[in-house]
Amino acid sequence: MSMERVAQDGLVLLGCGKMGSAMLAGWLKGGLPASSVWVLDPNPSDWLRGTGVHINAGVPDAPAVALIAVKPQMMGDALPTMAALGNSKTVFLSVAAGTAITTFEGALGAQSPIIRAMPNTPAAIGRGITAIVGNAHATDADMNMADALLSAVGQVVRLEGEGQMDAVTALSGSGPAYVFHLIETLAQAGEAEGLPADLALALAKATVGGAGQLAEDADEDPSQLRINVTSPGGTTQAALEVLTNDTEGFPALIRRAVKAAADRSRELANG
Repeated sequence: MSMERVAQDGLVLLGCGKMGSAMLAGWLKGGLPASSVWVLDPNPSDWLRGTGVHINAGVPDAPAVALIAVKPQMMGDALPTMAALGNSKTVFLSVAAGTAITTFEGALGAQSPIIRAMPNTPAAIGRGITAIVGNAHATDADMNMADALLSAVGQVVRLEGEGQMDAVTALSGSGPAYVFHLIETLAQAGEAEGLPADLALALAKATVGGAGQLAEDADEDPSQLRINVTSPGGTTQAALEVLTNDTEGFPALIRRAVKAAADRSRELANG
């Protein structure tokens, strides 16, 4: 029903970079008619031009949803183009990092239904996870529509309040970079132990990717999966004694890293 509403009343996509393109590809693949989509983007890609959607051709009078996917620094220029849709039934759904719901209410009208979302970059391959939270005017039906739209690029979770968004940003929003760095450093450590660089990188990528998939698919929780791999007195235990060290290991390091990201997210939100 949620996507029927979008197909019938239309969707405006403000900004069609990597994230916008990934979402649009997912919607079209899922059956949303190209004729139901209006994209506003100053530099449309060749791929976008080939989709059949409306490009820089204005917007419908009362679209079901206006999805804001511009970079935060472009927000000041972009939002006024959406103001005419404010204080109506059009749902504003933002995937722009660091822009608070109050900012949108100020620019678009305080009666507007506004939903803020934090996706992450694995959305580009349909493996993202997005957290959403709405303002007081976002109804259950509006939230369900946002859920259906964002499910095109992965999993969706709902927050209890916008105050949780800084922690989500630090964990899953920025988190892919932490994992990519883990792959880099694993490969470098393999090289240091005598492996050729290309082989060490192939082993590191497949190990992290495979372990992540296993953690998602397995019935056991990650703690049990870790125990399953760890033979008493074996090689894995030797490594884990280093990694689980209270002061120098992963627990303290990851806590500091995520806190730094969350603190920075709060600073950016407060200008």
